[in-house]
Amino acid sequence: MGTLTVNQNKLQKRLRRLAGEAVADFNMIEEGDKVMVCLSGGKDSYTLLDVLMHLQKVAPIKFDIVAVNMDQKQPGFPEDVLPAYLKALGVEYHIVEKDTYSVVKELIPEGKTTCSLCSRLRRGTLYTFADEIGATKMALGHHRDDIVETFFLNMFFNGSLKAMPPKLRADDGRNVVIRPLAYCNEKDIQAYSDFKQFPIIPCNLCGSQENLQRQVVKEMLLEWERKTPGRTESIFRSLQNVIPSQLADRNLFDFTSLRIDETAASRFVNVVNL
Repeated sequence: MGTLTVNQNKLQKRLRRLAGEAVADFNMIEEGDKVMVCLSGGKDSYTLLDVLMHLQKVAPIKFDIVAVNMDQKQPGFPEDVLPAYLKALGVEYHIVEKDTYSVVKELIPEGKTTCSLCSRLRRGTLYTFADEIGATKMALGHHRDDIVETFFLNMFFNGSLKAMPPKLRADDGRNVVIRPLAYCNEKDIQAYSDFKQFPIIPCNLCGSQENLQRQVVKEMLLEWERKTPGRTESIFRSLQNVIPSQLADRNLFDFTSLRIDETAASRFVNVVNL
C-alpha cells in the first residue's frame, strides 16, 4: 500500500489507540505472553492481527504472536489465501484442519441456524490447540458492536444480563480469552479492512444464512444509532457501570438484609418554612 490519506491515518491511529486502551484496562497481555490470534479470514480477525502486530512493536513489554486458522473443510474454502497472506507478513502461523462442517450438516436440519454448534465445535478445537502450543492468551476479533449485540441476544432470548467480556477465563481454567477490539466499532473496522484490502474469506456455512437472531438485533441497533447517534456507545458504557442494588439479582445484592438505618441523619425537609 502507498501513503495513507489523512482520514485513513486517523482511522488507523484510532483503532490502535482503542485496542491499546482495552489491552491496558483489562490487563489482557502481560510480559512473556504467547498470544494465539484466531483468524477466520474475516475483517475483524484481520484487523485484530494487524493491530496486535503493531502493538507488539511499540509496547513496553515483550510478547509473542502466533496466528491460527481453523480449516473446517467447508466446500470451496480457499486453502491458499491465509497461508500466503501470513507468509508475506512473516508471522508464525498454523492451519488447524478439522472437518466440523460435516458434523454440523449431519446434526442440524436443513434451514436451521448452524452458528451455535459451529461455534462450539470451533471453540473446543481452538482451546485444545492453544493448550498444545503453550499459548497463554487466545485473542478473538469481537468488537464493541458484537458485545452489545450479544448483550441484547441474551436478554431477549435467554433472560440474562450477559454479554462478551473483554477478558475471560474459560470454564476449563486452562485458557484465557481476550478481545482487544472491545472498544472498537464495526464501522471503523469495516472501513479499515476496505482500505487495507485484506483478502476476505466469506463464511458460507453460517454468516450467509438469513433471518439469524443476531442479524435482527444488529439491524435494531443500527436503526437506533441512525435515530440517536451515540446510543450504541452509551449501551456499551453501561456494561462497565453496573449497579447491582438497582437490579433484581439476589445473588449479586443482599436485598433480604436491607433495613432502615436508625443512625442515619434525617432527610426531612420542612416545606412550610421554604
